[in-house]
Amino acid sequence: MAVTLIPLVFALLHLCGVLRLPVLEHLDNIIYDTRLRATMPRTLDERIVIVDIDEKSLERVGHWPWGRDRLATLVGELFDRQQAAVVGFDVIFAEPDGSSGLANLQQLAQGPLKDQAAFKEQLARLAPSLDHDARFARALQGRPAVLGYYFTGDDREGRTKGVLPTPALRPERLRGVPVRTTSWSGYGSNIEELARAVPTAGFFNPVTDEDGVVRSLPLLAQYQGQYYESLALAMYRTLLGQPEILPGFASPAPEAPFDVLDSIVLRHDGRMRQKIPVDDRAATLIPFRGPGDAGAGSFRYLSASDVLEGKLPPGSLNGQLVLVGSTAPGLMDLRVTPVGQTYPGVETHANVLSALLDGNSIVRPDYAAGFDAAQLLGSGILLALVLPGLPAVTAVLFSLGAVAALAGVNLWLYLAYGLALPLATALVMVLCAFALNMIHGYFVESRAKRELAAQFATYVPPELVAEMLQQPERYSMQADNRELTVMFCDMRGFTAMSERMEPLQLQALLNGVFSRLTQIIRGHRGTIDKYMGDCVMAFWGAPVPTPDHAALAVQAALDMAQAVEQINQSHRERGLPEIGVGIGLNTGTMCVGDMGSDIRRSYTVIGDAVNLGSRLEGLSKYYGVRTVASETTQAQAPRFAWQELDRVRVKGKAQAVTIYTPIVPLDALDAAQAEAISTWQRFVRAYRAQDWAASNLKCNPPSELRLP
Repeated sequence: MAVTLIPLVFALLHLCGVLRLPVLEHLDNIIYDTRLRATMPRTLDERIVIVDIDEKSLERVGHWPWGRDRLATLVGELFDRQQAAVVGFDVIFAEPDGSSGLANLQQLAQGPLKDQAAFKEQLARLAPSLDHDARFARALQGRPAVLGYYFTGDDREGRTKGVLPTPALRPERLRGVPVRTTSWSGYGSNIEELARAVPTAGFFNPVTDEDGVVRSLPLLAQYQGQYYESLALAMYRTLLGQPEILPGFASPAPEAPFDVLDSIVLRHDGRMRQKIPVDDRAATLIPFRGPGDAGAGSFRYLSASDVLEGKLPPGSLNGQLVLVGSTAPGLMDLRVTPVGQTYPGVETHANVLSALLDGNSIVRPDYAAGFDAAQLLGSGILLALVLPGLPAVTAVLFSLGAVAALAGVNLWLYLAYGLALPLATALVMVLCAFALNMIHGYFVESRAKRELAAQFATYVPPELVAEMLQQPERYSMQADNRELTVMFCDMRGFTAMSERMEPLQLQALLNGVFSRLTQIIRGHRGTIDKYMGDCVMAFWGAPVPTPDHAALAVQAALDMAQAVEQINQSHRERGLPEIGVGIGLNTGTMCVGDMGSDIRRSYTVIGDAVNLGSRLEGLSKYYGVRTVASETTQAQAPRFAWQELDRVRVKGKAQAVTIYTPIVPLDALDAAQAEAISTWQRFVRAYRAQDWAASNLKCNPPSELRLP
């Protein structure tokens, strides 16, 4: 659990700013950009039109800036003939028109003219028609037009130029709440004559993130303690009839501590017209509609030269909002955005204006950090509690489910409420927690597997060890009561052989016999318990649970008897003495586990059922058979043909036990033989179920043999 919490700790340190990880911020930007591109509507907004000062216009009209007389003609075309609702300029008119005829005449009037007084009188009479700035101002006067300007952070002398509009928001409206709006020390605005004619203007500064990408536009900006509105907001307010701008706070209480600006409220005639969500910088994320430019289809682009030349039918822009800007590369109004490397700056304002019209802003709320902390703590603690107890495949599925849940909630909040909330830190934390859990589990599991293999490899078949290593946590050396089958196999005639054979020869013979018998036991999933002189002890059903442990033990006994015959044939050919074996089998509840002293321990079985198995092995020589099995073993191995030997009461047992010897597997017989033996066995079981004393059957009950 502690290992899984490490990524959570680092994630919280990053969130608090103690350990800043720029890669996570970059990843958050990638996620936002990808989600934005995937969810863009890519449809045409017919309410907004961009009059583009494009390459075609520069070629036909001339290089920029154009004479104000041409701009006056453009304004007249847009308002008078095309009936535009609002016209906004994403350009600035910071200098007087140098192409004005009045300026040239005024310069000429200073020269040596013969009738200078008459010339000046004529100049005064012609001035209104020759002053292009005045003509442009008259064309804009009283129109629903919005001029553009920019703020700058360059505070060098002379960096304030032109006339700023009236501030959109008075500072006292903020109730003393600190606002982190973009703050500037200079500006470049329009000449006084135009500013008087058009009192409404908006700045067109974007917010450039650390990676150089424009993702948001501020709706308010601060200059010398006053707050000014953006171009898109100014155009929207002009369309609505200039509603008042008020700040919207997270808490409605007037004196709420730690309050923050979370929206801009438009109020008209004392009633709230609209509430526009903003982030802590009074900015909104740009809800891009498409990849940008004239061919993208998000907004209708018109070449400014076509408008000037009157190529549009009258009323083509009736009731529409018009933005005058440029996509010409030489005018340098192209931006790097999430949806394009050369995105027209004028279209960023069109996107924000479109969102204001729809009421669908995208914003990073002030509580984004708190939301991130909550999802980190929730998912991190859940992973720490759950992952360590899951197997690998389930852990993978659970981690993927956590990633999907985090991403799904984040996407739902984005689509349903326009909330751009952080996600990268939580995703990386989940993946790192999963990876650390897997790495830690791998090393811990590897150690457990090595320990398990070291404990069991000497007496458990390799295939069982491999099976145990798949889930090592299921196996231990602790004692446990289970139903198992135990085998005792004793070599007959060993004492006589030891007297006649050399030690090395005897050792080789004994090792050869035990090796062959051990192979058979392990080949039938048996566990070697121990070698006791000329006896081998084994059991079935532990440490790996084996439902058919009795049948496996019986088959091993038959194969061992057959192997002894093969060994004796080899001995006869080599002149070595023959050997015999006696095998005892019993099935019952036994205690199995790691037992012994502090000096030496072993994985073994003990219990009354084990003792009975040992007693049955000793009975084999009395009945002249190699294998003697108890009735419990015979009952659990029905696929063998059995011969009942007797009913005996062994030492330490109050109840008599019926004993059997296995003959052959039923599947080794033909159908008739197998059916005959099976029928006979059923008859014997039914007969034995009778009460011997009360039975009137003409036969004697089985004898009882008491061993010393």
